[in-house]
Amino acid sequence: MNRFKLDFKKLRDGAITPTYGSEYAAGADLYACIDETLTINPGQTQFIPTGLAMSIPEGLVGLIYARSGMACKHGLAPANKVGVIDSDYRGEIIVALHNHSDQPFDVETNTRVAQMVFAPYYCAEFSQVDQLDDTVRGDGGFGSTGRK
Repeated sequence: MNRFKLDFKKLRDGAITPTYGSEYAAGADLYACIDETLTINPGQTQFIPTGLAMSIPEGLVGLIYARSGMACKHGLAPANKVGVIDSDYRGEIIVALHNHSDQPFDVETNTRVAQMVFAPYYCAEFSQVDQLDDTVRGDGGFGSTGRK
């Protein structure tokens, strides 16, 4: 298992250090750092502060994903599907949580609202060309690989 040191700062009283749910969990749980219960109505998005800022090492990105229990049982997931926290961002980590269900959901202080996975990434050097290399697939898209 790969590990690295991650410096973080608590910006608010009551902020909780991210935790891993099991020894081999890929995502670290992020907790709501709010003063009072916040209701997310059906079809609504609320910005949930975590009270944390991080110094993500260069070459890594923090990806914010839904927690499977919240998504499957309550219809709650990040509004942008996957949040991207770049290594040069030093502001508060905030989760834009959207309610896809038909029921309101109350987020309470210290609720686990999302999980963050750290991953390496590459930056492209874009090079415009007149022609791309040929492949068997070519320009077939949107379900074209399942055809016989």
